[in-house]
Amino acid sequence: MVNHVEKAEKLFLSGCNCSQSVFAAFDDIVGMSREKMLDLASGFGGGMAGMRDTCGTVCGMFMVIGAVYGNYDVRDTAAKSAYYKELQQLTSRFHEKCGSTNCRELLGLVKGINPPPSERSEE
Repeated sequence: MVNHVEKAEKLFLSGCNCSQSVFAAFDDIVGMSREKMLDLASGFGGGMAGMRDTCGTVCGMFMVIGAVYGNYDVRDTAAKSAYYKELQQLTSRFHEKCGSTNCRELLGLVKGINPPPSERSEE
């Protein structure tokens, strides 16, 4: 059985941003090449392009869920509502566990100061 948490951690420690790490960790489920997944998730790191807004991990989670369970019929509003409800519940669980879905808050940064990415460490 694939341990997606360990895969995400290894990707992160190798230099991937949070979004890339989460999304690409599920390459076995999504059915897309890891390279393409890394490309697609590349702009969502650092809280959306380093702006420290929505957490890249949350963005990666949304991309995995979208790739696997996404709503393909844009006119099916009932399916869209159910899909959004599931995503809202997952986001709520993330918020409860981590305290926020905002990169800046999760990292304890001051508003308006967006430090560049740093070297990865076990911490």
